[in-house]
Amino acid sequence: MDTPQSSSARKLPLAAISVIAIIVAVIGLVVMVMPKGFKTTHEDIGKGKPAVVFVYDAGLAVSNSQTEQMNEARAHLGDNVLFLLARAGTPDGDKLIANYRASSAELLLFDPSGKLIKRKFAVSDANELMRWVR
Repeated sequence: MDTPQSSSARKLPLAAISVIAIIVAVIGLVVMVMPKGFKTTHEDIGKGKPAVVFVYDAGLAVSNSQTEQMNEARAHLGDNVLFLLARAGTPDGDKLIANYRASSAELLLFDPSGKLIKRKFAVSDANELMRWVR
């Protein structure tokens, strides 16, 4: 005969498993929705795809806004365009910044052969970025 205690004892593991499953599902959903990071190395410039390089400076609020817009543009353009960062204060970033005399919060557009063809300052929205690379 089931007593109220034995019935509730059976429900407790089921409830714990359900809560764990929901937590795992939420974490999985968050990871799937999270934007993919940007490469901060530049060896892919000039290898057959246009490249947008943003000179990222963590001290400027505009940097976060610009990377959000780059993520949105990348979602529409897919792998047809490279979206890269040149982080000030890193060896790769400082090298690119020096080679092209770039400034913080500047966007640089390289053609598929690696030639710098356009530059402008952030913030450019996703639609403007998509028009810019075409």
